[in-house]
Amino acid sequence: MVARDLVSLPKAHLHLHFTGSLSVPTLVGLADARGIDLPEQLVDSIALDVPADKRGWYRFQRFYDIARAAVQGEDALRTVVRSAAAEDAAEGSRRLELQVDPTSYANSVGGLQPALEIILDEAVSASRATGVQVGVVVAASRVRHPFDARTLARLAARYAGQGAGQVCAFGLNNNEWEGDTSEWDGAFRIARRAGLPGVPHGGELRGPDHLAEVLRWLEPTRVGHGVRAVEDDDLLARMVDAGIAFEVCPASNVSLGVYPSLADVPLRVLLAAGARVALGADDPLLFLSRLVDQYETARSVHGLADVEVAGLAKASIEASFAADADKAVWLAEVDAWLTSPLHLESDLQSMENP
Repeated sequence: MVARDLVSLPKAHLHLHFTGSLSVPTLVGLADARGIDLPEQLVDSIALDVPADKRGWYRFQRFYDIARAAVQGEDALRTVVRSAAAEDAAEGSRRLELQVDPTSYANSVGGLQPALEIILDEAVSASRATGVQVGVVVAASRVRHPFDARTLARLAARYAGQGAGQVCAFGLNNNEWEGDTSEWDGAFRIARRAGLPGVPHGGELRGPDHLAEVLRWLEPTRVGHGVRAVEDDDLLARMVDAGIAFEVCPASNVSLGVYPSLADVPLRVLLAAGARVALGADDPLLFLSRLVDQYETARSVHGLADVEVAGLAKASIEASFAADADKAVWLAEVDAWLTSPLHLESDLQSMENP
């Protein structure tokens, strides 16, 4: 099929986790520096490349915890941010909103505030070096006490902003089966008062009833995943009408056993309902699939034409928390991509190398 290059398509990356953003070689380097032996499955990049009946959350979380143990100390935190920005730059991303729970790294750098400040500082440097505007999403964890989330929300509020090296949103991640969603209402209210929109996970591991609770108590602007909304037409329509964006991560859905194959991810159903969808890679380290791979899935598995793929890129930019002026520039770049000649680079290479 003749189609435009997806790497050169301008886009925003709105769903990427901190440690999970690493490549295997970068993780190995961090682990070697700390004298940590990584399991063969993780080093060989087959951590979740398993049959459908072996997939699931707990396998994923075990490997994530092992990887996170290697990400300790200021140099490691800066390496993660630099690497994430560089990877996104290589895939045509204009804006990255990197999600992190500073709690996981605080002990190695002297506390929550130093951990976040190191990450934000490196986000500024990485933005300058790569051209990718890196914002940070501070996210609480469902496996920790809701009071901890309020502490994180207050910390995030001190650094709120739209630009590079600022906290752009507040999230809630980890196992959707953990905790009572209403208990995190207080943290999200603190964040909203500081101007930080909510971007909690929901609607991946659990179905529409739980997703409805996320909407009720956390009042999200975007939802991490949200794909299970297709199981309830009324809920899906309500989310679309409210303008809630869906951070859809096809590789994650399959690797965690939510859907048996990429073809089963309800991308077209969401688009047909009018949903604003921003594709994300979630945790490339463990799901073996980066941002452009998600766009390739949209094209080759779900049959989206270039104009539709460009629509996904535009939706990702529009759903980002970047300044309107920056969005306007990037949206114009998407229009330019859509009107560019097909396979221009390949044609030039053919002429140069007869």
